[in-house]
Amino acid sequence: MSMKKTHKPQKIRKTLQGLMVMIGGIIAAYGLETVLIPNNVSDGGVTGLSIVGSQLFNVPLGILITVLNIPFLWLGYKQIGRTFTILSILGIVSLAAGTSFMHHIPAIIEGDTLLVTVVGGIILGLGMGLALRNGGALDGIDMLAVLLSRKLPFGTSDLILFLNIFVFIFVSTVFGLQGAILSAIAYFIASKVIHIVEVGLSGSKTFQIITTEPDLLVKTIRDRLGRSATYKEAYGGYSHEKFKEITCVINRLEETKLKEIINEIDEGAFVTVYDVAEVKGGNFSKRDIH
Repeated sequence: MSMKKTHKPQKIRKTLQGLMVMIGGIIAAYGLETVLIPNNVSDGGVTGLSIVGSQLFNVPLGILITVLNIPFLWLGYKQIGRTFTILSILGIVSLAAGTSFMHHIPAIIEGDTLLVTVVGGIILGLGMGLALRNGGALDGIDMLAVLLSRKLPFGTSDLILFLNIFVFIFVSTVFGLQGAILSAIAYFIASKVIHIVEVGLSGSKTFQIITTEPDLLVKTIRDRLGRSATYKEAYGGYSHEKFKEITCVINRLEETKLKEIINEIDEGAFVTVYDVAEVKGGNFSKRDIH
C-alpha cells in the first residue's frame, strides 16, 4: 500500500513534466512558423540547421529537426540519462510535429524586422525555457555544449555561443547576411528568455540535503548520477539534534534526476538549491547515469 502511495505522485510528476515539455515544443514551433521563418529569420542550433536544410533541399522542416537531433539524443542518453532523453524526445517530436501542422498558418508579424526578432525570440525562448525547466531539451546543440564543457576549459554558455557562430554562418548562405544577423539577435533574445524561464541555463547547481537516510542517498547519487557528495555534521538550533548535511554539485540537466532520487529515498528531506557561477577542479567529470 505504501509503495503505491510513493510511486503515484512520481508518476503524476513525470506525466506533468512530459506534458509541459511538449507544450514548450509547440510554443517554439509557433514562434518559428508564424514569426521567424516567414520573415527569413532562423533559429540557432540544430533547429537553425534544419531550417536552412529545409529551404535548400525542399524537405519538410519537421523531418529534418527529428533526424538531425537523433545523434544528440543518443549522446544525451549515454551521458545524461534516460529520463532526460525521453523528455527531450517528447519535446523534439512536439516541435517537429508543430512545425508541420502550423506551416500554413499566416504570419502574425510581417516586415517589421525589430518586432520580428523581439517577438520571435520571446516566443522561441518561452518554449525552449519551458522544456528545459521541466527536464528536457528541444535542441541537440545545448546537449553537445554541456558534454563538451566537461572535456574543455570553457563554460557551457561559451560553447553554445561558439557552436552557433558556425550555424549562423551557414544560415547566411540562404537568408543572406541581414537574415543571419537578425537570426543571431532573435537567438540572443531567446537565450535571455530561456534564462528567465528556466533559471540557470548553463550553470551548475549545489544541493544541500538534510535527510534521515544520508548513507543510502549518497550511495544512490554516486551509483545513478556518477556524482560524489560530501558530508557535514550539523546541529539543530532548537533541538540540538546532530545530523548529517549532504552537499552535491551537479549540472542543470541533472537537477530533475537528483530531485527524483531524493523524493524516492526520503520525501521529507529538507533540500536547499543554489545556482553556481563556476565549478573548477575536483572530480566534476562524471560517468554515465541511469
